[in-house]
Amino acid sequence: MATQWKMMLLTGAALLTADRAAAQAAKAIPDDQAGATEAADGNADITVTGLRQQYRGDVPLRELPQSVQVLSAEKLADAGITRLDDALDFASGVSRQNNFGGFFDSFAIRGFAGDDNTASSYLLNGFPASRGYGGIRDTSNVERIEILKGPSSALFGRGEPGGAINIVTKKPQFDRFAAGVTAAYGSFDRFRGEADINAPIAGSVALRVTGAYDEGDSFRDFVHFKKYTVTPSVLAALDRDTRLSYELEYVRQEAPFDRGIAAVNGDPQGLPRGLFLGEPGDGDIVVDALGHQVQLQHDFSKRWSLLLGGSYRNTSLEGFSSDPENVDGRQPYFSNAAVATTPILSRQRRFRNYDTKNLVFRAELSGHLDTGSIRHHLLFGADYDEFDLATRQDRFRPGTGANALSASATPAQLAGANAINVFAPVYGNLPSLVPFTDQRERQWSWGLYLQDQIDVTDALKVRLGGRYDHLEQQVDFRIRSAAGVPALAARQVQQRFSPQVGIAYVVGVPLTLYASYARGFRANAGTGAPDTRGAATLFQPEYTQSYEVGAKFAAFGERLTGTIALFQLDKENVLTADPTNPGFSRALGKARSRGIEFDADLSLPADLRLAVTFAYLDAEVRAAASDPNFGYQLRIGDPLINIPKTSGSALLFKDFTLGDRTLTIGGGVNYAGQRLGETGYRFPDGSFFKLPTYTTVRLHAAIDMTDTVRISGEVTNLFDRDYSSSSYSRVWIQPGAPRQFLVRAGFKI
Repeated sequence: MATQWKMMLLTGAALLTADRAAAQAAKAIPDDQAGATEAADGNADITVTGLRQQYRGDVPLRELPQSVQVLSAEKLADAGITRLDDALDFASGVSRQNNFGGFFDSFAIRGFAGDDNTASSYLLNGFPASRGYGGIRDTSNVERIEILKGPSSALFGRGEPGGAINIVTKKPQFDRFAAGVTAAYGSFDRFRGEADINAPIAGSVALRVTGAYDEGDSFRDFVHFKKYTVTPSVLAALDRDTRLSYELEYVRQEAPFDRGIAAVNGDPQGLPRGLFLGEPGDGDIVVDALGHQVQLQHDFSKRWSLLLGGSYRNTSLEGFSSDPENVDGRQPYFSNAAVATTPILSRQRRFRNYDTKNLVFRAELSGHLDTGSIRHHLLFGADYDEFDLATRQDRFRPGTGANALSASATPAQLAGANAINVFAPVYGNLPSLVPFTDQRERQWSWGLYLQDQIDVTDALKVRLGGRYDHLEQQVDFRIRSAAGVPALAARQVQQRFSPQVGIAYVVGVPLTLYASYARGFRANAGTGAPDTRGAATLFQPEYTQSYEVGAKFAAFGERLTGTIALFQLDKENVLTADPTNPGFSRALGKARSRGIEFDADLSLPADLRLAVTFAYLDAEVRAAASDPNFGYQLRIGDPLINIPKTSGSALLFKDFTLGDRTLTIGGGVNYAGQRLGETGYRFPDGSFFKLPTYTTVRLHAAIDMTDTVRISGEVTNLFDRDYSSSSYSRVWIQPGAPRQFLVRAGFKI
């Protein structure tokens, strides 16, 4: 570790710090991405020449009939945030979900999370970036995170109705060379280095390279993690009207697969939060992701621009894991009223070898034209998306009699169920595996979209939009039957038009009122029970409807800005358990989410900066269903998993002037209300298994020692609160991290 620490300092000595000073220099203005713009810190000699944001056109954010929240690099640096999931804790209406053993960024927006078996959808510079297995996203190359709330189906298509996350990466700058490094050390022997270099090459080409290295132990027993992120990018001005960019991203993550802890008699904090219920001998899961993005923008005039782009992303995940069994008949932990007397937990063991490829092309023409006194902000686009998912899994699973194991079980009986005593675990059992799944799922889709935001008057704006999607989906099975006959492939074609309408009324600078409606759909991955020919069946896609009304406000010379929104989202064809075929799913479910959101940013006197969010959500099941495999029953009105009724956050920072230096002190608070911890399960008294309410506090401080050196640090979970961040079931509960510290030193030139 000491050698790695020295190497981080030495190799990064020529790279730009990712701390707040660099974040300010790199920050762009969300309402104007095209062309050259002054940097957000007001330094007129620092310019950023970028590309127009996809799907945005030339309409300012405040005139869009939807809620958009922006988390800037400056705000993330102020709070010491280095991961996407930590950043989204400060977004209204966003809640954590099942994180796939620590390898998914999984979240719900406005109550809807999507497929439990995939990472949550987000975009990187407008392109899909989360499909597959890219690991936990680092923020070292992030300029800002845009949370695009509500109905966006007319442009994005094939997504969740709650909204979309778009991550905008740092772009090369033409005007000057800048370089530096940050190096950090923290709790559990964590070492982190961040690097960033910007170098103009001639007058019309600029190069930027960002990267991060993160390694350390964890509060979780036997868990050691390591992650690398490298993102080089090039921006070229081919002429005054044409810009070309290329960006590469490589990510590697190594860590044990960790499902968390189990509840004790319904108490999700009944076991030590560091207890590892997997098997240390399984070793690490290894994730590799390599992505490429190319974009070309040509401005025909001040009114019209063409944006062409392509993205290719390859990801893989491979390794062994031991996970607690979830089915009652195979889990002795579920069969006893008092776990304290029979604390035996059976486990599956798996080997996963997953690989994905995702190819996307997009063309978009945007601009405006006038018809008399009416201005039309037009956006025409077309895209093609090809996704290839290959999954192979070998598995050991406890037998159906495993639930009869007791505290007096012999070592041989425990080994036969791959079981451990949660109060006195003995590790070392590595049962042999047999092939379980081996399949390839491919999706080919193309879409056409059109949007017209009409300035009827200076105050009244009307948006009309629509998107047509064509989707082909095929699943091929590569495990043969006992007779050696390959399983029959499943294939389907889906077509869908998704309309959107919105209206915004600008009541001067202080206030914009808006309303919108949209329909959309999202493909359901995987297959259901075989048909009469023995071929697997594909699912109908989810269909959604979204309604939203809200207000955007600005006051005190825009020192106060914010949004309040009310919404209702409806889904049908949600995957639920097949009531007649145990172990399979059917697209029969319905769900609804209603709520209100509020977020505001306020610049106060005396160099105070405040950001607050609040959300109230009522997310529930709207169609009854039963699960013969787990023995559960879903009823209309049941809550959706991991969605708190109330949640909120606050960030407060103050700058102090010490001579010619600046000291920044601040912190943040996160609050999440009680949440459902397992879908469909009820205790004998009819109550749900729920995760308790929690509040965590973080502190941060930073000081500019010189013009080139900055020292900063933070403490998270200041009061060492024992809490559960999310869960999938009573035996897959993700405990929140205890109090931790991180100190960093940054150097820039």
